[in-house]
Amino acid sequence: MKKSLKILIILVLVCAALVFGVNAIVVASASGDLVDEAQAGDGQADCIMVLGAEVKPDGTPSKMLKDRLDKAIELYRNGAAPKLLMSGDDGQVEYNEVKVMMQYAVDAGVPEKDIFLDHAGFSTYESMYRARDVFGVSSMVVVTQKYHEYRALYIAESLGIDVRGVPAEEVDYMGQGYRNFRELLARDKDFLKCIVKPKPTFLGDPIDIHGDGTVTQ
Repeated sequence: MKKSLKILIILVLVCAALVFGVNAIVVASASGDLVDEAQAGDGQADCIMVLGAEVKPDGTPSKMLKDRLDKAIELYRNGAAPKLLMSGDDGQVEYNEVKVMMQYAVDAGVPEKDIFLDHAGFSTYESMYRARDVFGVSSMVVVTQKYHEYRALYIAESLGIDVRGVPAEEVDYMGQGYRNFRELLARDKDFLKCIVKPKPTFLGDPIDIHGDGTVTQ
């Protein structure tokens, strides 16, 4: 019994060390690519990617998503990049993140031709993979909350994309403690994915990010 307990404790400690160690690697690797608005770029990046988040039942963006969109629109107006790439979940008839994201940007004055929609951005990994292989993105600015930026940037870098991250406004979002814990595990999961590099759920015909975004709408 004592020997079995000792082995179990050792296994638990090893697993914990791996989980927290990989998390530290992801955070440290991506930290240097976090910048503020002034450092976001001078229009040389292909696009500004906005990663999707929850949409309310009434069809409006949640506070978290709204903060991402506001930051991305601000960067677009300041000339950080000429296009917006909205990547999110459009896998159900009754739930469409990217349509809501597009409408919010259009209402804010962004021309539809400058808005590209990735309807199959079912995860952060898939969003980055599809940005490269479907939309032909080689450089971009990523907008999401800071806790999420590290993983997004790490994945993009591992796929060969020249990337910078500008965090959306940080506030005390409801349930953030749970998100932080989930993100810890997600960083470990995507660290492994970045080694294996599996294909996303869907790919599809190439869409030129430098063209007219209305073809994606």
